[in-house]
Amino acid sequence: MAIWHGEHGRKKTGGKINLQKKKRKYELGSLPTFTAIGKKIIRKVETKGGGKKLRAFSVEFVNVIDPSTKTTKKVKILDVLENAANPNFPRRKIITQGAIVQTEIGKAKITSRPSQSGIANAIKLQEK
Repeated sequence: MAIWHGEHGRKKTGGKINLQKKKRKYELGSLPTFTAIGKKIIRKVETKGGGKKLRAFSVEFVNVIDPSTKTTKKVKILDVLENAANPNFPRRKIITQGAIVQTEIGKAKITSRPSQSGIANAIKLQEK
């Protein structure tokens, strides 16, 4: 089943609106890409406006910025600890923006959108 981003045929009050046109092909959306931990798999996708996106289906490494030393390192992702987007994502090892991952140098919070940009960037969390 496709995702449709056109008018939905309802008023704010909940009343039905008779649509003036049928659904159009250009109003179709796409299913979400759930980026997992694993060997790097990236595909290029064209957007409706003619631009391009890099969809990461899986990533193995993340670029981690250490705010105390202001250095960046490419480190391996070991596990997904938390994900505010969905409680099932850590079990399925899915990485989205805002997910907290365990890396070789400690915990880090993902700041990029791997399913949109094709790369994973993170900030190292300070341990107490």
